[in-house]
Amino acid sequence: MKIKPNLNNSSLTRKIFGFDESLKKKKIDVIEERPVTLFLNDQEIVTMMTINDYPEYLALGYLLNQNMIGTRTKVESVEYHPDLSTIVVRTNKITDYEEKLKKKTITSGCAQGTVYGNLMENFKKLRFKNNGKIKKSWIYDLSKKINLTPSLYLKAGAIHGCVLCQRNNPIVYMEDVGRHNAIDKIAGYMKANKISSSNKIFYTTGRLTSEMVVKSVQMRIPIVISRSGFTAWGVELARKANLTLIGRAKGKKFFVLSGEKRVE
Repeated sequence: MKIKPNLNNSSLTRKIFGFDESLKKKKIDVIEERPVTLFLNDQEIVTMMTINDYPEYLALGYLLNQNMIGTRTKVESVEYHPDLSTIVVRTNKITDYEEKLKKKTITSGCAQGTVYGNLMENFKKLRFKNNGKIKKSWIYDLSKKINLTPSLYLKAGAIHGCVLCQRNNPIVYMEDVGRHNAIDKIAGYMKANKISSSNKIFYTTGRLTSEMVVKSVQMRIPIVISRSGFTAWGVELARKANLTLIGRAKGKKFFVLSGEKRVE
């Protein structure tokens, strides 16, 4: 993998004393979460709760997936200021999203995600063709490789993972306290490193909600896999976009609720 969970980063977890089922005092690892405020040029956009391991990728991906910048937008700089808990993305064109911020819709992304009205309008125009295939064996391989990868989830829990894959190989594995943050970090990494979405597969440990479907479509990734379940609205949106939605993928079992023609 180009990026995988970094268990050696001591800033991502904290040792805390507690009591086990026998009321014996023990020290366990818990996830650290911190607020980071994102600015686009001179305008404050949002404050996010995050483990803060890749703030630059998170900022870029958030703006991309909210359709505030595009894949062709020239980013002049991404400035992270840890002392101020802020990150500023500067573009070659001045932007103003005051109206968009007024029309936001709160989604199920752990109370942090937002989908803007114009983003949903853009979603209605996007529909995948039937190209791009996934073999059943790839689903099994990816599930096994990802589940066996040492992760913050296995170390401390209370965290979600999202993985960018190609064929049966995981490429970029991001974790965060919210699924939306993890997928945004992948989107930011793809933009920063000019990685094409063609022939890519997206895997998430979390449930397949409307927000995850919208972000996957926004990223132009036509196949999504999860070891968790679905929401009805997520399935409805996936079918409208002709997105392949594979859930409850555990062992040799899975369900496909949309885009089944891509599965071989």
